[in-house]
Amino acid sequence: MSELNESQWQTAHIMARLLVQAKMDKNELKKANAYLRAYVDVADGGERFFKYLQNLVHGGDKISHSKRTPDYYRSLDEVCVKYLKSVQSTPQSMLDILGWVGRLMHYYEGKPIAELIDAPIEVTVMSSRQSEIAQAAASQEFSMDQEIEAKVTKIAGNKVSYEILGVIRLTEKEPKKAALLTVNQIVRVRIVSLKDDGGIKSVKLVCSCLDPTICNFKDKT
Repeated sequence: MSELNESQWQTAHIMARLLVQAKMDKNELKKANAYLRAYVDVADGGERFFKYLQNLVHGGDKISHSKRTPDYYRSLDEVCVKYLKSVQSTPQSMLDILGWVGRLMHYYEGKPIAELIDAPIEVTVMSSRQSEIAQAAASQEFSMDQEIEAKVTKIAGNKVSYEILGVIRLTEKEPKKAALLTVNQIVRVRIVSLKDDGGIKSVKLVCSCLDPTICNFKDKT
């Protein structure tokens, strides 16, 4: 996957927000990605992709897996036409953007509706290393009770914000332990719940340092 420029990052963020707002099924987005990937090296790959989306829209009621599927096809077609049509001559750019749309949807899911619509988008062009970390996070398989490293990014009262694998951000209540932490501290957290798609939904602090044998506290509950 190529690195995105600032304009492409903006596009990926906007598309992800709109698709989350439309309650898009990420599995349908993955299928569209797979189709585009198959034709990414074909001269008219971009044009074929938009024809594919149109076929889904027109035949959605016949091939749908649920009552919502035709809506997913329409939403995907509308967003792609609006934001990717201008780069259809370079299918690889389309594929790079769509790949990150799927990853960013994981980030925006569960955000307040106002943040999806009105909040400004802060775009940071990732370095190669950051891109590798983000891709690893998107492909990581998590499990219940798994312990994983996290960075403390914010402490507000008894609420602690964590950053995991450089891209996953969660805020949890830690009433007994928040006062013992500092911003930028690396800690260990335990996964206590997962999203339907396998992403991390909630974590709890386990240890305030990376080596449990010398930790000043450890939650075994």
